[in-house]
Amino acid sequence: MLDHDARRDAFDFTSHFREDLYACLTRRGDTLFEITDALLCENGPVTSPVDLTLLAEHRRGHGALYDALNCGSIDAPGLRRALAMLPQPKAADNRLVLAVDVTNWLRPDAPCSPDRLFCHVYGRSGRSSDQFIPGWPYSFVAALETGRTSWCQLLDAVRLGPDDDVAEVTAAQVRRVVTDLIEQGQWEAGDPDVLVVFDAGYDAPRMAYLLTGLPVEVLGRMRTDRVMRRPAPTLKEYAAAYPQGGRPPKHGKEFRFAKPDTWGEPDAETVQVTDRYGTAKAMAWNRIHPRLTTRSAWIDHTGELPVIEGTLIRLEVDHLPGGQSPLPVWLWSSKTGMTSGDVDLRWQAFLRRFDLEMSKPQCRRSHGSASSAWVPSLFGIIAACWWSSQACRAPWPCDCRRRRRSRSSSAASAWMVQDRRRSPSWRAVTMPRLIHPKSVTRGMPRVRARSVGHHSSGPSNGAARRRACSWRLTQPSSCSSLRTPSAPK
Repeated sequence: MLDHDARRDAFDFTSHFREDLYACLTRRGDTLFEITDALLCENGPVTSPVDLTLLAEHRRGHGALYDALNCGSIDAPGLRRALAMLPQPKAADNRLVLAVDVTNWLRPDAPCSPDRLFCHVYGRSGRSSDQFIPGWPYSFVAALETGRTSWCQLLDAVRLGPDDDVAEVTAAQVRRVVTDLIEQGQWEAGDPDVLVVFDAGYDAPRMAYLLTGLPVEVLGRMRTDRVMRRPAPTLKEYAAAYPQGGRPPKHGKEFRFAKPDTWGEPDAETVQVTDRYGTAKAMAWNRIHPRLTTRSAWIDHTGELPVIEGTLIRLEVDHLPGGQSPLPVWLWSSKTGMTSGDVDLRWQAFLRRFDLEMSKPQCRRSHGSASSAWVPSLFGIIAACWWSSQACRAPWPCDCRRRRRSRSSSAASAWMVQDRRRSPSWRAVTMPRLIHPKSVTRGMPRVRARSVGHHSSGPSNGAARRRACSWRLTQPSSCSSLRTPSAPK
């Protein structure tokens, strides 16, 4: 392994992360670690776990693979801490931005799989073609980067059960992730609050209430038919409006999203020109809250119902990138008293949430849904190895293959996982760019080959490839940055 004083480079972080990952595999760790390498180095989706035994990275037989899947165990809290220890991407205002969403692992042909739910799947020809397919819903938490990118850093994944309250399980999951980030020094006192972005499937005010006590700010999309309330008038305003007296109201006037007459003048308004959406106009109203009742999610609440105030943002754009007709988007943030600059940062952070939508299918297509659905615990390995492939990425020049001798050490890892497609020699490149996640996954066999001293390509027979791999591992290697960790004595 590399020296601890050189943890700034991508290879160093990947090296130490692989040590932490190996330490989290408490039972059948060697086999599970080889499964992780095989998942990374497989050139295509994994349709069956037994196919991984044919790769050179998996040096054991199929019996050991099934034994590890059935009897192996993973230290899930340790894996979460290892992921939280890694350098986290931050937004433009130097704050952590987390995105939460649910994705479905469909299992229609597995009637013996426990705790399956009917997962809603959107149809291609409108809402009339939507289907409900049995499967396992997973709740993702990921850290988002700034700017337009297909990368996001997965931090946690939890499978939702039939008896689980999605809001409570998600709140406990986010609380656990934020606590780990604070313990690992990713957030300190005086830093901006962690921004947690939700979609319309979550009740943003309730999530803000469940996350009370954490340095977080909740931002979520609201349905277009919602009705919320303005802040209650002061005693002086109420006495002027109602001279006859009476009990002061707890809530103000109604704010109906579908009726512009109830909006009034916005407290903040901004206009931005974008290249993908045209002119983006945002309006914000301060101290808007829902009127809660003792039913549904609040039926078991004891005491007086809280008043959860926040900032309501309405975003309207000229056009969408796909050509569809744009509809206004309503966002609710738990922060009050926003300025125009704060409003722009909020709706831009919400658009970055769609990066998680890009990473989820990328993870499924790259590593296959069959392998992760074999056992629920294996999904933790997939999330871990998915980040380990991201740890090797870095801005790299497209013509670095013609300048191998002059490349810097910081771009060495990026050169090893560069896009294997040929680029024209006449292309003039002056600015580096990030590799696509699929290209990084496609280049992972080269990274591991240089680290352990062999290439993944070899004989077509699985046993012969394992024998060749074992022989090559006995030869000296010039680079040992990603060598498989040895078991502690």
